[in-house]
Amino acid sequence: MNEAALPVAIVNYIALSAVILFIGAAGVMLRRNPLIMLMSIELMWNAANLLFLAFARAWLNNAGHIFAFIVITVAAAEAAIGLAIVVVVFRSARTVDVDEVASLKG
Repeated sequence: MNEAALPVAIVNYIALSAVILFIGAAGVMLRRNPLIMLMSIELMWNAANLLFLAFARAWLNNAGHIFAFIVITVAAAEAAIGLAIVVVVFRSARTVDVDEVASLKG
């Protein structure tokens, strides 16, 4: 690993990514609003992207950049589909609580 490649130590990127991942995981587990849950999932995707890019820069390898680009593409598709599902459910149920949506099976 080339220490001159990063002006900031890789440990700082790992710590920041862990904090962002923990905030995202807490948001998914604790909140019942699907919009907040989607934003929390986006935070977890971004934590992974941060590590991909930090290690790609530290190891002077472009594979991390390619993976980050793929993750951003998947996250955009996930956000579009997730928001469409929330809109459809809200039109029929008038509630956006995920516990209430589970009772709509029928």
